[in-house]
Order: sequence, then C-alpha cells, then structure tokens
Amino acid sequence: MMDKSRAFLRTLGLPGGDLHSLPDSERTFPGGAQFGVEIPTVNTAAAARALLRESERLGVTVNRIDETLGAFRHTRAELLEYAALCRDSGAALTVSIGPRAAYDTSATRLSRQGAVIGYRLRGEEQLVRALEDAKRVCDLGIRGLLVYDEGLLWVLDEARRAGELPADTVFKASAHCGHGNGASFRLLERCGADSINPVRDLSLDMLCALRASVSVPLDVHTDCPEGSGGFIRTYEAPEIVRCCAPVYLKIGNSALAAHGSLPTEADAVRMARQAAIVMEMLERYLPEARQLRRGEGRGLVAEAEVRV
Repeated sequence: MMDKSRAFLRTLGLPGGDLHSLPDSERTFPGGAQFGVEIPTVNTAAAARALLRESERLGVTVNRIDETLGAFRHTRAELLEYAALCRDSGAALTVSIGPRAAYDTSATRLSRQGAVIGYRLRGEEQLVRALEDAKRVCDLGIRGLLVYDEGLLWVLDEARRAGELPADTVFKASAHCGHGNGASFRLLERCGADSINPVRDLSLDMLCALRASVSVPLDVHTDCPEGSGGFIRTYEAPEIVRCCAPVYLKIGNSALAAHGSLPTEADAVRMARQAAIVMEMLERYLPEARQLRRGEGRGLVAEAEVRV
C-alpha cells in the first residue's frame, strides 16, 4: 500500500517505512565499538561522584554522563568538579545548554498546549544567552553540549565551524526536541548533531528506520522515570545494540521520579546498578557486542588549560 510515497522516500535516501525485519546494523563507532553506556540526569557533581564510584565497584564502564538541569544553574566550581570527575574516569560529559523557555517568563509555556515549547528558546536574546552558555561550558574544558532547540543546534554548528567554539565540541540532540522519524533525524544531522536521542518509546522497527536514515550515533533509553512513561526495556537492550549500532544505551532514569530532577547519591547508586543489569543482559544475549573503552568516545573533557 502507498507504494508511490514509499518509493519517493527511498529516492531521498530514507526507508520506505518502519523496518519490520529488524536488520542488523553494520555501522560502528570509529574504533569499531557498537555501543556505549550513557547515564542521563546526573544533575549534581555529588551524584556524578557516587555514580562513578558505584559503577567502578560493579565493573561497569560509563562512557557518557549527561547533566540536564542547565549549565547556568551550576557554579563554575561545580562544573569544574564535574569535568575533573569525568576526565579521571574517561567518561565524556554532556552539559545542557540553557536558558530555554522553561526558565523564562513565558505564560504560553505553562499552558497545556504550550508545554511542548518548554525546552526551546524564546526570542533572539535567549539565543544570544544560549551561545554564551555554550562558550562558558567550553571554556571549562567540557566538550559535550546537550541541545534542545534545532535553531540553536544550527547556530552552534556554525560557531564550531567559525572557531567560536572548539573544533572538538560535540552536540547531542535531546529527546526533548521530540523527533521520531528519519526525515527529522536527517535534518538534525545536517544541522550539526553528533548524536541524536529519539523520543523514548519507539518500537524496534521504528528505531531500525532511524538507524537507516542517519550515520551519527543514536542515544536510546532503556528505561525512563514515571514522568515520561516509566518503562524499563532491559531485555530489549541487546536487540537495540544489534539493530541501532553505533548506539548509546541511556540507562538509569527509572531510579528517578522525573527528568531534570536533582538525584541524590542513593539515586546515583541505583542508576549504576541498573546499568549493571543491562550489561548482564548484553553479556548473556549478545556477548560479541563491543562497548566503547574508557576514554574512547567523543566529547571527552579537554586536557587544555582552563581560560579564566
């Protein structure tokens, strides 16, 4: 059915539909790895320390940590502490760029219909401030930026090309952008996204279609807090790696009540233990899959001197 439209999508280099056959992905990270472990919503340096300590105890390699509260909500000292923890552990650090509408005076954002704009930017001044936020983060040696606005993503990519941001800065497009189809992913890739997080509840055949649409890594949740569905896809993790490589498995948020929260150290320990469960499933059902080694991924904290 709908053969002409499906054929036209294929002329654009997109799949003609969701890939129900769940094909193996032949893509990998540059060094040959198929997946990395990513822990999101690590919104205090204390939680990051507890997470990394427990992960080491459990023998779990954490490849990327995401801060999602907003860079401008942290002191310079705390951001430097984050950076030092991740540099020492070999984990990439991704810090979210603000200030975004959720922190602005928007009445529309507080309405039921307007809630969908909550993580995008309002007005040109917020765009200016977001660019300044990105520069502040990069000045501290942090090279991973979490982006919620497609226009800002394009601006940041142009800034990277122009030398306004370091050339090794990495941009991650958030699930809060709300994208879940190959055409949207292709646009994000063209705007400079170095990895893309789809909406959290896509089925495997949908994820396969996204993998066929872009070459950048996908960032796929294996579990979520109740605030965004509360699902736990632990047994699907091996299939996600097989179908979506290169992929970051986003693990641990089922330990939290909501995205953007401030996890306690006990929450961070539970997040690390959820990662250990996912790794058990991978070792049991897809033992041949290779994980990124410590310090192997992009977006690692720079060793350069911090500019004052």
